[in-house]
Amino acid sequence: METQFVKVRSVTDIAVSVLLIASGFILLLLPTNAGINIVGFFLIFTGIILALSVRSDYKNPLTGEKYKKKEHYFQQDMHPLIASVLATAPDSIDLSKAQKGQTVKLDIYYSRSTGKAYLQLFEYIPYKYEPCSDIYEHEVAKVEKLIK
Repeated sequence: METQFVKVRSVTDIAVSVLLIASGFILLLLPTNAGINIVGFFLIFTGIILALSVRSDYKNPLTGEKYKKKEHYFQQDMHPLIASVLATAPDSIDLSKAQKGQTVKLDIYYSRSTGKAYLQLFEYIPYKYEPCSDIYEHEVAKVEKLIK
């Protein structure tokens, strides 16, 4: 069965939205001039929009575990090297060559609480990234260098 990840709201996302909405209500309730009330209205509006749209964590729907995501981009000539070490020794990937190209993308989903990390390699095909490797599971300690 293939591992999938879906975007979900994190505790930070919810906290920021609630804080903006609460601040807006406080500003609306203060007996001050109309400018402060307008700022309060916009804070409430912004908090509602953020609550509906921002999702920064990922969840495995099969297990219910939450993960963070880290991405690294590489040049095309790094593809064979990365693909060969992805299953066995992901800590040997040289990040000094990362962010110098946009044709190969390495996605890392990790959770420090469960100690699991999932890695998958993607290749840029015009207008989208297509998976070009399986999803490999490793311990977070083994990919610590990649998620810093």
